[in-house]
Amino acid sequence: MKIEAIVNQSLLAAINPLQMTKILVIHGPNLNLLGSREPEVYGSDTLASINQSLAKLADKRSIRLETFQSNIEGEIVNSIHQAAANQVQFVIINPAAFTHTSVAIRDAFLATDLPFIEVHLSNVFAREEFRTHSYLSDIAKGVIIGFGKSSYLLAFEAALIACKKPNAKRK
Repeated sequence: MKIEAIVNQSLLAAINPLQMTKILVIHGPNLNLLGSREPEVYGSDTLASINQSLAKLADKRSIRLETFQSNIEGEIVNSIHQAAANQVQFVIINPAAFTHTSVAIRDAFLATDLPFIEVHLSNVFAREEFRTHSYLSDIAKGVIIGFGKSSYLLAFEAALIACKKPNAKRK
């Protein structure tokens, strides 16, 4: 039965190349507090509702979706390394405050060559000056900001488009 399931998955992947696509969504620090944390800036959607909406999109398209949230920089770096080892095709990341501080997360993406989209719920350019600098934007496939929960949903659609291209690498 197990061998049959593997063969069936292989056949499905041959018929629909997106069938086996794996996407990882990484949520950075304090995003576990969405819904209650500064709703005037970040909206009223919870992290659970964002993940649930992404899961629905993934299910409709038979995409393997994993989500991960951490307030700890090293755990995010480890999740990027693990994603490469697990042959994840694309990462969507909201690095939150680590956007402006983390050379380690930048280096993890450079080391793994995983393509990714940087997302932000709020328009960082309409906020404090320090939020306008990102250590990730210049190495990302793209950046989607300011659309609240829809930033993630738009990034998911963009990731699918990028995954259709042969040899979808970071640049």
